[in-house]
Amino acid sequence: MIDALVTWFNERSTTELVWIALGFVAQFMFMMRFVVQWIASERVRRSIVPETFWYFSIAGGVLLLAYAVHRADPVFILGQALGLVIYVRNIYFIWSGKRADSRAAADNAAGNADAEPGRP
Repeated sequence: MIDALVTWFNERSTTELVWIALGFVAQFMFMMRFVVQWIASERVRRSIVPETFWYFSIAGGVLLLAYAVHRADPVFILGQALGLVIYVRNIYFIWSGKRADSRAAADNAAGNADAEPGRP
């Protein structure tokens, strides 16, 4: 079995081995998003999707899209490209929510600063 693996490895060009390595890294990134989601859910004892899930989704999706383009696989390309739109959109919602929360906190702090002493 080792001999077959060595033979297979020796029959591949360096470029092809780099693309295969990229494919494995991409799959690892994609797998990590589920690990992150699982750990986060276990911590709170309910199903949640943490922000890190979406960053791993984007990283894995970009790498898998590059791999799919290299392989010239239109089904794989379309699937990854559409997935990236969803991942980026979720990050946009998260960032927008954080900005809105920051503005609301600043408005509340400013409103409380104008209040008379001893009154909310």
